[in-house]
Amino acid sequence: MIGGEPIDPEVFIPSRPIVDAGEAVAGESPLRLTIAVFTQNRLAVLGLFVVIFFALFCFLGPVFYHTNQVLTNLGIEDQGPSLRHLLGTDDVGYDILGRLMVGGQTTLVVGLVVALLATSFGVVWGAIAGFTGGIVDTVLMRTVDAMLAIPTLFLLLFLASIFTPSEPLLIVVIASVAWLVPSRLVRAESLSLRTRQFVEASQEQGAGPVHIIARHIIPNVFGTVAVNATFQVADAILAVTSLSFLGLGIPPPAANWGSMLSNGVNYVYSGYWWQIWPAGLCIVVVVVAFNFIGDGLRDAFEVRLQQR
Repeated sequence: MIGGEPIDPEVFIPSRPIVDAGEAVAGESPLRLTIAVFTQNRLAVLGLFVVIFFALFCFLGPVFYHTNQVLTNLGIEDQGPSLRHLLGTDDVGYDILGRLMVGGQTTLVVGLVVALLATSFGVVWGAIAGFTGGIVDTVLMRTVDAMLAIPTLFLLLFLASIFTPSEPLLIVVIASVAWLVPSRLVRAESLSLRTRQFVEASQEQGAGPVHIIARHIIPNVFGTVAVNATFQVADAILAVTSLSFLGLGIPPPAANWGSMLSNGVNYVYSGYWWQIWPAGLCIVVVVVAFNFIGDGLRDAFEVRLQQR
């Protein structure tokens, strides 16, 4: 009876408590839990689809949309969009749409490889510093602090100006400064993990530092590392764009979105919008997509840690 009124069993439905995403999948495996929370973030899922789309666009697009991105054709320079050239041509006759595909290959490859190298090196550096402590930690982290004190763009410009620009060089140059942030994040996590019971138990059983770092420290910072890696990709793409915009990118006929944008800016007052907007939009959309993915992974791993 509610408020003096009889309860009709066919009408009354007891209310259920509202649970959050983590509680709703409390019984799931860690992998399913991570996927479930990630897919609930619509922006993260959208970002993932955007990245997949651009990967297919850049690497499979040239198979279906054939263009010459090696030889110039001054007879068709600065033409607007048409059925023959869907996004027009640039100042030397390159098809803009085809150049977006080829330039996107370089941009995405550099971004992904830089993130892989920088994250891997930063994880090892930070794990050694955090777990070992003492003089080793002091030397390693003061090295990181000294490099962080140098403006990143200045260091990139210095390194890129003394070497001949190429795709491998861009990867090495950008990765040489990108590993600093992951190393600090992992070092902070390692300082906490080294006092955990499972680490102390492993030490009592005679495990060495290499085994503990590889078996216990690095696997337990995977969530932090995975989230940071997505932001590393976005930062690397912006770094490639910045260097190319300043004239220190890969020389023609090679291309990336940054060099296309830099070249298009020269014609900003000529009304040739097709030389500016496509590359600029691709850069913005891909960078935002990777940031969305990073936000989704952060939420997923936070819920996973709460469940653990």
